[in-house]
Amino acid sequence: MSSILETYVAMHGGSKTLAEQAATVFPSGVTHDARAFTPFPVYVQRAQGPRKWDVDGNEYVDFIGGHGALLLGHNRPEVMAAARAAMERGTHFGASHNLEIEWGQQVIQMVPCAERVRFTSSGTESTMMALRLARAYTGRERVVKFVEHFHGWNDQLVGRLTDEDEHPHSVGVPDSIYDNLTVLPAGDVVALEATLSARDTAAVILEPTGAHWGTHPLSADFLREVRRLTSATGALMIMDEVITGFRMAPGGASERYDVLPDLTTLAKILAGGFPGGCVTGRAEILDFIEMRDGDAEWNARRRISHQGTFNANPVSAAAGVAALRLIAEGDHCAQADRTAAALVHGLNELFRAESVPGSAWTASSMWHVNLGYDAPYPTDVEWDSPEEPEGVLPVLMRPLRWALYNHGVDLMGNGGMVSSAHGEREVHDTVQAFRAAVGDLRGEGLLG
Repeated sequence: MSSILETYVAMHGGSKTLAEQAATVFPSGVTHDARAFTPFPVYVQRAQGPRKWDVDGNEYVDFIGGHGALLLGHNRPEVMAAARAAMERGTHFGASHNLEIEWGQQVIQMVPCAERVRFTSSGTESTMMALRLARAYTGRERVVKFVEHFHGWNDQLVGRLTDEDEHPHSVGVPDSIYDNLTVLPAGDVVALEATLSARDTAAVILEPTGAHWGTHPLSADFLREVRRLTSATGALMIMDEVITGFRMAPGGASERYDVLPDLTTLAKILAGGFPGGCVTGRAEILDFIEMRDGDAEWNARRRISHQGTFNANPVSAAAGVAALRLIAEGDHCAQADRTAAALVHGLNELFRAESVPGSAWTASSMWHVNLGYDAPYPTDVEWDSPEEPEGVLPVLMRPLRWALYNHGVDLMGNGGMVSSAHGEREVHDTVQAFRAAVGDLRGEGLLG
């Protein structure tokens, strides 16, 4: 009988050939760190709704969903029609256009803190602009982030603590950039209060669900403490909703948890599956970007300049308007949540019935798996254990993904993103794929 890896290689010959070509073009053969995979990644040819097909004709239930950008699923007809119509008019006018106004207005209608909007081309750019705005507005330089919270690859926020080092580092970034970065344990109110008491912090930035879209869950009560402490000490609260925006509710995690930040960063769902990001929030902060006629001092020395060739490009704007209106007027966030809950219930029933050492949980329509240790189960679907989930043990991560690919499921990390296009069939097929994968792992002595 073929091993899990042998089966993976046999089923993905076309992907193997393309990976060999890519290895001569790209570092590690990929264009995004998350797509690097051993012995080679799967190459996808097309997608529709909640599914995608690779170059070898294998079909998958897709839980990557454009890295979280596709709440409505692949190729949502209304979004695609809007994008096609915009393309017919022109992909780049080098000028203002009506669609950018409609897009910005839709953001302001949906996002609780939104009074002004500035579009960018990505989530990384939106967090860069948010920090710059915070420093300009407060006149301070220090930024506080939390361990493992991801905010794109801009220089200051990629800083990480290693071992016992108190100073963050990142290869390729001057250490001096981190002189004004403080990295704190997530959920530690005492440490945050002590740091903010110096009143030199411009902003606290965080992922509202906890690091890596809820892989390390964060209590909503902690968000409220961040809001309280930043308000009391003159720091800004930046909620990085690049992933959670328009997913956890039409107004994102801010609406779901009823916490109002000063600034919110957005991307992914914002542009309906096309490139696009923005920073939004209080007008008095965003207005540090505005140009003032007759005020040379402001324009030359005080305002923040901001360019970007593809900011609010008409195709992304059209797709974004269409997607956000569907989300605002429909039940898509709740539908995705319900499907994710059904999936987690199904997986936990399987794990209990088969005595699998693991458990599953959700953060809204984002789900995660523990595997390889006796993990506690959530009372319902959201993580409520006092202990931190360990996720899939490292020794199992690669074999699990091979096995799930072999049985028709594509994970994102230790779980995935559910769209409103996923339904009962996808839940059933995913549970059955896990059942088969568990059998494969046990057959090779990898899982108890």
